[in-house]
Amino acid sequence: MLDGRLRRGERLPATRELAERLGVSRSTVSTAYERLTAEGYLVARVGSGTFVALPASVAAAASSRGAGAGRAGSGGRALPAPAWRDLADPLWVEPRPIAYDFSVGSPDPALFSHDAWRRSVAAALRGPALRRAHYADPSGLERLRAGIARHLGLSRSVAATVDEVVVTSGAQQAFDLLGRTLLRPGDTVAVEDPGYPPVRQLLELLGARVVPVPVDEHGLRVDLLPSARMVYVTPSHQFPLGGVLSLERRTALLDWARRHDAVVIEDDYDSEFRFGARALDPLQRLDGEGRVVYVGTFSKTMLPGLRLGFVVAPPSLVPALRSAKRLTDWHNDVVTQTAMASLLDSGAFAAHVRRASRVYEERHALIGREAAALLRGRLEAVPSAAGLHLALVPGADVSFDSARVAEAAATAGVAVQPLPRFAVTAGWEGLLLGFGSIAAEDIPDGMRLLAEAAGRTHAW
Repeated sequence: MLDGRLRRGERLPATRELAERLGVSRSTVSTAYERLTAEGYLVARVGSGTFVALPASVAAAASSRGAGAGRAGSGGRALPAPAWRDLADPLWVEPRPIAYDFSVGSPDPALFSHDAWRRSVAAALRGPALRRAHYADPSGLERLRAGIARHLGLSRSVAATVDEVVVTSGAQQAFDLLGRTLLRPGDTVAVEDPGYPPVRQLLELLGARVVPVPVDEHGLRVDLLPSARMVYVTPSHQFPLGGVLSLERRTALLDWARRHDAVVIEDDYDSEFRFGARALDPLQRLDGEGRVVYVGTFSKTMLPGLRLGFVVAPPSLVPALRSAKRLTDWHNDVVTQTAMASLLDSGAFAAHVRRASRVYEERHALIGREAAALLRGRLEAVPSAAGLHLALVPGADVSFDSARVAEAAATAGVAVQPLPRFAVTAGWEGLLLGFGSIAAEDIPDGMRLLAEAAGRTHAW
C-alpha cells in the first residue's frame, strides 16, 4: 500500500482465501486485517469485503521518502560499487525518428537466412539436446566447436583444434572471460585509440590500468606500446577507422609480446565480409609461441540477438577459460548451439556469408562514391576493404565538428556516429557510416541529407 502496488479502493482477498494462498492459519490473516484496519490502512464493508483505505497523499509521501533515501546514497538501499555508478554507454544513441540509418555494428536482418535458421532450430528441438537431464560442456557443444574450427581454417586460415575453441555469449563475454583469467588488479593493458569502448570499460572495471595507444592508417602504432600484460587489437579491420595492420607491424607486435611476456587479444569482429584483395593471415596464424588469443563472433555475420561468439585460445589457457565460463553462466543455450552447428556443417552459413558479402560490397562502394561526390574533399573515406562500416575524416586543413554534424544529421532523419565518441585522446574528428542497416537504394538520399547537414553546420 505504501509504495502504490495496492491502491486506494482495491479489494483484498477474503481471509480464508489469503490464508490458503500463504499457507497460514485464518486467524493470523484476520489479526493482520484487524490491525491494519485499526491503523487506518483498511476499511471493512459488511457484505462487500475489505478494501484499501490509505489516502493517496500518504502513499505518495511514503514513496517520495523512500526514493529520497536512495538518492542520498545511504538510506538503507543496496548500492553498486563506485565504478559501476552512472556508467555511461558510449555506443548508445537517443532514439529518434530515423529514415536513413547509418548506425555502426549491426548486420542487415533482411539478409539473415530465416528459413534455414528455423529448420535448424526445429531439428535441434526434435533432437537429443533437450532430452538430457544435465548441464552441457561449458566450452560449448563439441559439434559446434568442431564446426567453428573447420570454418575458421577454411575462411581465415586460423589454426585451431576442437579443444582450443570455447563458445561464448558474443565477443563481449569472450573479453570478460579473458580479462578475468589473465589479469590481476593493477595490470597494464594496451588498447587502440580510437578503439572499441566496451572493451576499454570492461578492462577498467576489472581493475586493469588501461593505456590508449594511437593508431594510424596502418593500424596500431606498435612502436608506442608500453610494457603491458595484454594488448587488445583489431588487426584485420581496425575499429573504427578500418585500416589493416601491416605485416611488418604484425611481426613487430608478436616480437613485443615475446619480449614483454604479454598476451595479444586479436578481435576479428567483422572481417568475414571482405571486398577485393585476400586478407592477411591473422596474427593467430603467425604466432609460434601461443601468445595470441583469437576472438570472433556470429553477431556481425548472423544476428546480434543470437549471442554467439567464440575464443580460439592456446591450450595453456583453455582450462581457465572453461572454468570462468562455467562460473559465469555455465554454458550457452544448447538449442542455439546445435542450430548453428547445423548451418556450419551443411555449408549454409558459408553460403550466407558469400551472399551477404556481395550486398555489403555494393553498399560499401556506393557510400564511397557518394561521399566523394557530395563532400568534395572536405570529408574523405578512410580506405577499407572489409567490414560493415566506413570512416569519413576531415581533409587537410578542414575544420570539422563531428558532434554538431551528427546532431544536425539526426534532426534531418539521418543516423551517423561521431568518431570522437570512440577516442580517449582529443583531436580526432570524423563520422562513422555503417551500411548494415540501410538499403542500397536509400544511400544516395541519406548521403545527400548528411552533406546538407554538414554544409549548414560549417557553411560550406
